[in-house]
Amino acid sequence: MPKRAQYRGRVDNRQAIGSWLSGPRAAAEEAGVDFGYRGEQLGLPEQGPGSIARPGRRFGALAVDWGLCLLIAYGLVTDSYNRAAQVWAPLILFVLIVLTVGSLGFTPGKRLFGLRVVSLGTGRVNPLRALLRTILLFLAVPALIWDRDGRGLHDRAAGTVEVRI
Repeated sequence: MPKRAQYRGRVDNRQAIGSWLSGPRAAAEEAGVDFGYRGEQLGLPEQGPGSIARPGRRFGALAVDWGLCLLIAYGLVTDSYNRAAQVWAPLILFVLIVLTVGSLGFTPGKRLFGLRVVSLGTGRVNPLRALLRTILLFLAVPALIWDRDGRGLHDRAAGTVEVRI
């Protein structure tokens, strides 16, 4: 009998570790707490147009924008790949994001992936919010810390959200 009780303890520990690795949302669901879907608190739909953009699309759009800026820096500004990657491409990306998000609501990469940045209050992102959002995005820490709706701290500070078109 002691062996059986000891074996049962291991199973319980594995289940506890599994719920911990799954994250707080999974653990809360096991406990009966319902957080709802991402964007519900913001009044956004669960799926389809207007829903919160998923991380895969967001990173894909950023990769397209980075590649475009690297091409521009290498082709137009300098003939050295290292100098283009280290100096010019980040500056071009910064300007690209501020100008396009502040005027159109999306960058070329976001448009390609079907994403748009909108302001929570008005729907349009004004240039100052776009500038604040981009500065915080380039600090990287706010973009890596997300709330339960899937918004980075750069989006929260600017009062914006990235949605699907």
